[in-house]
Amino acid sequence: MNRTRVGVLRGGPSVEYDVSLKTGQAVLNNLSAKYEGIDIFIDKTGVWNKNGKTVKPEDVFRSIDVIFNALHGEYGEDGKIQQLMDQFGVKYTGSNALASALGMNKIMAKKILKDNGIKMPTYFEYRKGADVAKTAAQIFKSMLMPVIIKPADRGSSLGLTKAQTLKEIEDGLNKVFDISNIALVEEFINGREATCAVIDNFRGEKIYSLLPIEIVIDDKERVFDFEQKYSGGTKEICPGDFSKEDKQSIQEVSAKVHKLLGLRHYSRSDLIVTPKRGVYFLEVNTLPGLTEQSLLPKSLEAVGTTLSQFLDHVLELALHNK
Repeated sequence: MNRTRVGVLRGGPSVEYDVSLKTGQAVLNNLSAKYEGIDIFIDKTGVWNKNGKTVKPEDVFRSIDVIFNALHGEYGEDGKIQQLMDQFGVKYTGSNALASALGMNKIMAKKILKDNGIKMPTYFEYRKGADVAKTAAQIFKSMLMPVIIKPADRGSSLGLTKAQTLKEIEDGLNKVFDISNIALVEEFINGREATCAVIDNFRGEKIYSLLPIEIVIDDKERVFDFEQKYSGGTKEICPGDFSKEDKQSIQEVSAKVHKLLGLRHYSRSDLIVTPKRGVYFLEVNTLPGLTEQSLLPKSLEAVGTTLSQFLDHVLELALHNK
């Protein structure tokens, strides 16, 4: 039997390098027998390696049938690698170049979603280069405290800060500007953290919403930042104990975000659920992690689907250009 050759892209020049390595390994470990998994490792400097040997991207593309994109963050999730693969006519999993760029740029995504009625926290953007002390003072005077400060173009909640004081706002802005040129400052919405993944053309639905997960943080003063995501300091309840109405709203918003941004194959939206004001959209992840700590595999398990079955489904979509 000729097995389908799957190049699994992992690593990359992103600050999410380590998470990508684990996602890629999870994909390689869970491919069904009909696939031949080929490890395509991109180092932090952007050098490509196939089975331990340095190669050019075009040599990789000629030797595989489809790419499973297990990269995270900049380069892998912002449209750049997608443009390269499109240039060579490669079939690949995940969203195309334009949709990836939209999903990664939180401000661009928010503008589109807000125009289409998606409820979200009030937000402002600030550019690197301005006087940080003056910017912090402006934020402190004009917004209710606390606020959330995060990069506009990074994933995994990297560089995220919950700020209450003028000093914390300054520190939060500096933290963002160390890794990004644009800071997104949002009103803090006090509610229950939720996340919900969707899959294309699954179980007879064009966009199938998995069961929402509730994320409970041990330290009530903390937020779901990068450290909390990967330190084990949270409890993920799947399915989350949401009311029927909130569950439906979470699923509908996640599916609508996926559709409005033109995302492909799968995505995962992060949301806040409030008792009186309903469900707020926070951000979308176009290539959610597939590590043991990641949320998407937990959602799959809750609906009786294995990671191997999910990978098979997504690869079939990619192979048939769906």
